[in-house]
Amino acid sequence: MRSITIGESTFSCQPDETVLETLLRENVQIPNGCRQGLCQACQMRSLDNSPPVSAQAGLKDTLQMQNYFLPCICHPEQNMTVALPNQQGASIEAAVIKKQLLTPDIVHLVLEYQSPFNFFAGQFVNLTRADGLTRSYSIANIPQHENILEFHIRRLPNGQFSSWVYDELELGEQLTISEAQGSCHYLPGRAEQPLMLIGTGSGLAPLYGIIADALAQDHSGPIHLYHGSRDLNGLYFIDEMRELAAEFDNFYYTPCLSGEDIESEHVRGRVHDIALSSTESLSGWRIFLCGHPDMVNQTKRMAFMKGASMGDIYADAFHVLQVEK
Repeated sequence: MRSITIGESTFSCQPDETVLETLLRENVQIPNGCRQGLCQACQMRSLDNSPPVSAQAGLKDTLQMQNYFLPCICHPEQNMTVALPNQQGASIEAAVIKKQLLTPDIVHLVLEYQSPFNFFAGQFVNLTRADGLTRSYSIANIPQHENILEFHIRRLPNGQFSSWVYDELELGEQLTISEAQGSCHYLPGRAEQPLMLIGTGSGLAPLYGIIADALAQDHSGPIHLYHGSRDLNGLYFIDEMRELAAEFDNFYYTPCLSGEDIESEHVRGRVHDIALSSTESLSGWRIFLCGHPDMVNQTKRMAFMKGASMGDIYADAFHVLQVEK
């Protein structure tokens, strides 16, 4: 008989029970729907042991890598400690070591941490200041020995947290960082697969990390980055991206401007229209979308219509009413 631990409670799972059935029997409220592994409403994460492979059927490979599983079809093979996706693990403290403007509205914030911390480039964390105010931001760098996290924080109109970062946050100050979350990140295994990355504004942050990760892991397939903005102030890292394209034969960079009456050498038009018109079919491609939710949701549908598998479309929509990314 296997044990299932959630929070401070541990329950015995009967031989014929799934993890979901055990928890519901014990009156633990778990969101659920079909109970057949189709709707994925009951998705959970194993915090210690790897779940059975059969319990991960239909989940994105990036979620499988993080030990997410479907408890409604999970007959545990060993004791498990589990949590819902919105239940956070341990947090760590980090100090500000760099703060630099990338554009008039986007700041490059670098934090240094000492405690062990695992993440994938492209995931996001919750940053919390001393009074408890919290916002979510995407990680823009790959894991490295320096123990740093980089963020591109856009100043929002009346944004309480982002304005504080711009106006008051000083070098040496401490922030609390949650565990890394999200499935929008690179995974090795299909090195020859073509990648298309589309972002607007500070949506470049996770894409920059994903690209760095792919290149560091010798991804051999073509990597196409399309970064868009309404005006020139929203584009940044242009020189860095062009230098990267010159260094790696399989990396291609296209900056795009959608605003009217702007004189520029950059490609004109909406970034997702330009990106999707660059190829006849997206069958076999892996797509990463980051930025404004309208762009992300529209492009997700358009990419699917052009042949991309939904399992190969990874999205991170920046919902500015809830978070300041």
